[in-house]
Amino acid sequence: MNTPIISEFAKESSDQAAELPAMYGRVDFSITPERFTVEPDVQSELAPEYAARRPELLANKQRVALIKAYTMHGDPVADAYAALIPQYGFQRLVAMLTDACDRGVENVPTAPPELVRFIREMEQFPAWLDAKLIEEGARIERNAFAHRAPFSIRGGLIATFMNKYAALPMVLTGALSSKSAAHRLNETAIFFTQTVMPDALDRHGAAFKSAAMVRLMHSMVRFNVLTRGNRWDVKTYGIPIPQVDQMPAGLMSVFIIAQKALRQGRTAFTPAERAHVELARYRCFLLGLPEDLLADTPPAVVDLMLTRHATLRKGFDDNCAALVHAMLTADLTSDHSLRGRMHTWLERGFSKVFFASELVRGGKSVAAKVGVEVGLSDYIAAAAAGVMIAAPMTVYALAAHIPLVRDAADRSLVRTLTNQLKRYGHAEFTTNVANYRPAHLQSAA
Repeated sequence: MNTPIISEFAKESSDQAAELPAMYGRVDFSITPERFTVEPDVQSELAPEYAARRPELLANKQRVALIKAYTMHGDPVADAYAALIPQYGFQRLVAMLTDACDRGVENVPTAPPELVRFIREMEQFPAWLDAKLIEEGARIERNAFAHRAPFSIRGGLIATFMNKYAALPMVLTGALSSKSAAHRLNETAIFFTQTVMPDALDRHGAAFKSAAMVRLMHSMVRFNVLTRGNRWDVKTYGIPIPQVDQMPAGLMSVFIIAQKALRQGRTAFTPAERAHVELARYRCFLLGLPEDLLADTPPAVVDLMLTRHATLRKGFDDNCAALVHAMLTADLTSDHSLRGRMHTWLERGFSKVFFASELVRGGKSVAAKVGVEVGLSDYIAAAAAGVMIAAPMTVYALAAHIPLVRDAADRSLVRTLTNQLKRYGHAEFTTNVANYRPAHLQSAA
């Protein structure tokens, strides 16, 4: 990974104002937002077990500058396309992007140059990635996505709402209701599940299209909050949905793998781990993350993520609590039969215990402080779900090493994941269209 010098970080961020004045013209890129802190006496989002490392992490000026720059950095190509909302309208931008993904941008006669650039950049497979490893990573991860992910996705998403500086865009886009939360949860599950399906990450695959739609959704949020009055305080929050806030969701599995490697005294990934990592890096590339944030060795992965946490000011407010509540109470299924209700009980209990034990430090007492109450019923549900997860995962993991049954087992996993995707429903990857109407139409509505 080639790391630019510090001055290039700052210039790339400030260039956004000149290149895209419609979105960033009013943003002062010379400021350091409140959310970003290197002050030694300020509490950050760094977990307690890493607190002693904060001075060391902050001493690396190059890495800190990288994180600071991407705290003030959006998604240049997707942002440029989203900035055409006043000219084309919300629905037409979505329709043209869908068309470009389905038929090729060259077959969209009305495609503006911004859409062509957006699609062409996504089509350009990075030289720093290995396509064969990505394919193998998807094959390996199908087991976990078929059996563990349906039970852990809620807890994982709740963890992304634990900081008021990073969570505010979700509040502004109306995710405080249980219905909206369920929609976002299912869309998240759809996207990540799609990425492990055969050929889904190919140019005309479902995951490629979903990644493009996610990027447009994020860019539309940026355009909306940065151009409508004083809805967003850059001095406090920086840029809405900056690149660094996409790291935890896209790279958490890689971070966990890297931590395990370092605990075992290794500074390199095993072949299987490397396949996991390469899939995650390509997934993040399609979502717009730059190579600078996609490290490929255990020490670099851990240090980058910890530096992000060490420079993010700690903060939990009522909005965070409301988001957590919405996610916990979201109904993720349309099946309300006895079987459906039983699955919901198992899934919600497992997610809550997973959140309390793996995603926050301090267990149930700390989880309770942020609105996640873990009771006896949840522990029973989590234990039962754990058995339901571990048993088939073990069988399929063993089958993956037996040549005569490996392919048959993989086909079985693909069928399971196909059925899961059907249950998750249709993903639109858009925010409320009313947010993007001209002001006079919005007030009339």
